[in-house]
Amino acid sequence: MRRFERIEVAVAGTFLVLMVAMIFTGGVARMMRMPLNMTIDLATCFFAWATFLAADIAWRRDGLIAIRMLPDNLPPRAAFWLGMVNFGIVLAILAYGMYAGCWLAWVSRARSFQGMPNVSYSWVTLSLPVGSALMFGTTLTKIRDHWRARP
Repeated sequence: MRRFERIEVAVAGTFLVLMVAMIFTGGVARMMRMPLNMTIDLATCFFAWATFLAADIAWRRDGLIAIRMLPDNLPPRAAFWLGMVNFGIVLAILAYGMYAGCWLAWVSRARSFQGMPNVSYSWVTLSLPVGSALMFGTTLTKIRDHWRARP
């Protein structure tokens, strides 16, 4: 699993760097009065992918915001079941993200990028179901660990 996480971090970081490079290149080209319309579209694509990959990385590393006041003041058994309910809600949201993302990618398959007429916009929208699926897997791992540590 560590190897997969390292690859995911490298890909997310690469997408982030590429996004910044596209925005910078587009700005410089516009300043030189030779605008490159495709740079904004590519930056949008890289941003979408970097966002969902980084969300999975943060979720896996417990780097997302958490309100611990309620579970910390509950008896251990109640806190455990509250955690399970929380994970269930997260799984439901991610399952919807996978479904809606696949539908969105299918619907947007005929839409093309402004600056790249032969490239489908589905490459951007696929980031939602892929990111949701990665976070779904991470959530299942968290449920397994939570279950093993039950009181």
